[in-house]
Amino acid sequence: MTSNNKNPFNEHYTIIKQLIRWTLLIVPVSIVIGSIIAFFLWLLHAAILFRFNHYWLLYLLPLAGLLIHFIYQYLGKSAEKGNNLILEQINEQGGAVPKRMAPIIFITTIITHLFGGSAGREGTAVQIGGSIASLYGRWFKLKGIDMRMILTAGVAAGFGAVFGTPLTGAVFAIEVLTIGRIKYDALLPALIAAVVADMTVNAWNIPHVHYQIAPLPQAPYLMLDLFRFNILLVGKVIISAAAFGLASFLFAAMVYEIKAITQKLFKHKWLIPVFGGLVIIGLTLLIGKPDYLSLGVDAEYPGAVTISSAFQAGGSQTWSWLWKTIYTTVTLGTGFKGGEVTPLFYIGATLGNTLATFLDAPVSLFAALGFIAVFAGATNTPLACTFMGVELFGGEHALLFAIACFTAYFFSGHSGIYSAQRIVVPKLNDAYFADETSLAVAMKRRGYIYQKFKKYDYLFKKKNL
Repeated sequence: MTSNNKNPFNEHYTIIKQLIRWTLLIVPVSIVIGSIIAFFLWLLHAAILFRFNHYWLLYLLPLAGLLIHFIYQYLGKSAEKGNNLILEQINEQGGAVPKRMAPIIFITTIITHLFGGSAGREGTAVQIGGSIASLYGRWFKLKGIDMRMILTAGVAAGFGAVFGTPLTGAVFAIEVLTIGRIKYDALLPALIAAVVADMTVNAWNIPHVHYQIAPLPQAPYLMLDLFRFNILLVGKVIISAAAFGLASFLFAAMVYEIKAITQKLFKHKWLIPVFGGLVIIGLTLLIGKPDYLSLGVDAEYPGAVTISSAFQAGGSQTWSWLWKTIYTTVTLGTGFKGGEVTPLFYIGATLGNTLATFLDAPVSLFAALGFIAVFAGATNTPLACTFMGVELFGGEHALLFAIACFTAYFFSGHSGIYSAQRIVVPKLNDAYFADETSLAVAMKRRGYIYQKFKKYDYLFKKKNL
């Protein structure tokens, strides 16, 4: 008979040591990331307001695009892959994120918004977080799993700080890596990083925009456990969520399509951002208003369509969501920098406003649902976006948030704005995508983008697809 003399609490001692170790590692880097994000948000807001007062800056957008092109041509190199590079390095546990990524994306995002490009800010925050975390990890000689975890924490810090949603930032950082599988080992480091970075931004007195859902009118409810919901309202949410997912698919496909077409059309690549800038100027002159430039958060004039106005009846026009889709995909598809998420918020909120009008549904609620659901479909992160709904709008409608985000996730198909995402568990119960290594390959095989890539034809024949 053998006896086991192992201390049953050894595992818990290890847990405590790891918690202390990761806290000591992550807190300093998160404070640095949060401070840089705070400065970035302040400068970005100042740049947007400056353009409001100097409208002629829009006409210099092609030159701004040219400047961005040459910055990445001569300084950026691999950093131009942006968020996709960070996802690749986390998945491969390589950690080779260039330290120049942070200052370059910082500068080029400010340039994009100063001259009126329609882009976001989360891409900048995530790249700043990933770049600084990678540099920090190399200082402490982190490798393998440790480097993957510090990079994941950097992503969480950047995302949580830029939107003021630390829980969302933590879940997003671990959910965005792959479709169908989440590695929870990095959840606690990611949460620590996101909370500390968000607290740092708040300490610098940088405010975040707040949105509110108006109280719903009284209606007959059914009682199921702790949730009360209106069956008719749930049906409208599902219909709208399907539309949100299709809007996500349209956005992602258009970005890839525009990139592919312009790469084929222009022999001299520096002409691509010049062309994109001219298109944005032409569209603005055609429409006759600047509502779809930049973030879409601040109103350039009274009555402008913004994310906030979409939460009010009559605060959005029928096709505002489509115009913003066109503006942003042209901006990002032709080489300008920033991110996609805030424009996706705009697209979702305005589409929700439009659908609420047609479906006779609560406007502010459906604007909020579109806000998070279009983002969920475009990034394939329904869990993170459900948490975002709770953090931004409160927990009263948590069930509706989940229904909208998960429905949009499925209706967006195997597409998304992060082509480096790996498909581990396909959304559909078939083997078509079972061997995919990245979302980019899936989109190419399905013909979601302009170039059909005939080298994949043999796969279709082999599988009789």
